[in-house]
Amino acid sequence: MKQQITTRSGARPTGSYSQAIRAGGFVFVSGQGPLDPDTGEVVGDTVEEQTARALENVRIVLEAAGATMADVVKVTAHLADISLFEGYDRTYREYFPEPRPARTTVASGLAGILVEIDAVAYAPEREEA
Repeated sequence: MKQQITTRSGARPTGSYSQAIRAGGFVFVSGQGPLDPDTGEVVGDTVEEQTARALENVRIVLEAAGATMADVVKVTAHLADISLFEGYDRTYREYFPEPRPARTTVASGLAGILVEIDAVAYAPEREEA
């Protein structure tokens, strides 16, 4: 059974997709760009700023699903240019505790942004006490 995860605190989808889907103990967070959740505008001019905003958007959606960044087991990141990797990686490592998730990072043809990040978390729903 799958459950849609939606939060008004996160960036709103810009197309036909859910912010996240919970399926069993997994939470699949859709690609998050560096969009301000209130205005929908791109935040930041550098890859570091845009990575931080994208990861904050991931964190907000995970929170709505009852998960944390520590629950993330897999990340896929798209960079507008692979030469941005060092700045992206430096910011990325601040958001994930050890052991960090498995990760794939690729260069993609992004439109108007420098980075987009999706995540998969393992966070079984906890029984109420």
